[in-house]
Amino acid sequence: MEQMEELRRRIDEIDGKLVELLTARMTISGQMAQYKKTVDGCVLVPDRERALLNRVEELTEPELRAPIQSVYKSILSASRAIQKQQGCGRFGLVGERLNYSFSPAIHKKLGGYSYQLFERKAEEVEPFLRKGAFDGLNITIPYKKTVMKFCDALTEQARRIGSVNTIVRQPDGTLLGHNTDYDGFCYLIRSAGAEVQGKKVLVLGSGGSSLTVQTVLRDMGAGEVVVISRSGPNHYGNLSRHRDAAILVNTTPVGTYPDTGRSPVNLDLFPDLEWVFDLIYNPAMTQLLLDAEKRQIGRMGGLGMLVAQAKAAAELFLERPLPDSMVEQIVAQMEWESKNLLLIGMPGCGKSTVGRALARRLNRPFIDLDEMVEERAGTSIPSMFEREGEEHFRQLEHQVLTEVGKGSGAVIATGGGIVTRPENWCPMRQNSTVIFLRRPLNELSAAGRPLSQRDGVKKLYQARLPLYEQAAQLTVENETVEGTVSEIIRRLKK
Repeated sequence: MEQMEELRRRIDEIDGKLVELLTARMTISGQMAQYKKTVDGCVLVPDRERALLNRVEELTEPELRAPIQSVYKSILSASRAIQKQQGCGRFGLVGERLNYSFSPAIHKKLGGYSYQLFERKAEEVEPFLRKGAFDGLNITIPYKKTVMKFCDALTEQARRIGSVNTIVRQPDGTLLGHNTDYDGFCYLIRSAGAEVQGKKVLVLGSGGSSLTVQTVLRDMGAGEVVVISRSGPNHYGNLSRHRDAAILVNTTPVGTYPDTGRSPVNLDLFPDLEWVFDLIYNPAMTQLLLDAEKRQIGRMGGLGMLVAQAKAAAELFLERPLPDSMVEQIVAQMEWESKNLLLIGMPGCGKSTVGRALARRLNRPFIDLDEMVEERAGTSIPSMFEREGEEHFRQLEHQVLTEVGKGSGAVIATGGGIVTRPENWCPMRQNSTVIFLRRPLNELSAAGRPLSQRDGVKKLYQARLPLYEQAAQLTVENETVEGTVSEIIRRLKK
């Protein structure tokens, strides 16, 4: 009995030393994380870990090598976890065209780690995956199926779907392929409140995202899932056979920034549609979604899916769970940061003055469409009306609006007649919150405004008021500049 107590005492003594040593080791790991962040270094350095494990093996008696190796692997895993939790590690997105991506901003909010965009041509993908310095990657169009053959292993879900959008480097340096798009599309459907059970669904496109969407829909009990592609039995030339579709999901890039204003299909072909989902997130409202809005069909863009799949990927990168509430919070933040604030209203209602003040308050760029039109034309708007006529001005105004409306995060002041042309409504709405700025008629000046002088302010206002009200998502009375700016911000953040 005394011998047993002595052995226990010695074990306790050793355990105390082990805790002290492990604490010191993990502290140094944290210091290494801070250094690696300054040089954008990877958490995992396979050659270094293999060398450490080999050294442990050399120092260990043969009969104890297996258990000690197991313990030491756990120590290395804990060290990597500490470094990841401190925002160390190199992560990023691989795709063909990435200048439009919101992913770096989203991952910064999720984990604060280094997240870069890696644009690669098809022939560059394999060399990058084999030799690139990274701890984890997201994969986007058009490589979600391509990368599968370069992964050393796949999760069951990725194998079942036939598509990979997340790759994590394992402790031995190998690459494990996941599919977190599944989590993302599940979130999109559930957050919309769409009923999929027993419904006929059309899925536009047959790429990697389409495979994920199909799997989710079938798992949710969709009655029939029909894939529309450029060839095969169901294609864009015979869409009329699917007039009874209840749900439509676009997985193609048609309508993505910067090629906005295009839709993959005409929604009038489907009289029974209940929901339209577009996986595109930039612009916020694609032409497809704007068309659905006109028909008062349920609709949702891809930002929620993007954030939800990013959260699932971040949990793999960081090796720890993140709060589910982060998805909704980040979606709201991204919408606020990325959407333009576009001001409409009568000539002289203060759009430019309020717009400049609003841009200063929010630290956003300010764009005055009338000033851009004058700069493009090389003359003033009154002179343009006099020399070339209103039609010339409207065409140039539409051209400038189309360019500006594609952007993100600006404050835009428009001309008073922007709402009178139907072709302007989609560029106004695709990436902007439209704000109607109202002002009493007796405070609206006609000076320097050709149409106000020609038709009279009252007549012009009566003709345009229904259009302003129809186009706007928010209406604010312009009484004082600072008061109006504060009211706009307050109501947008409600």
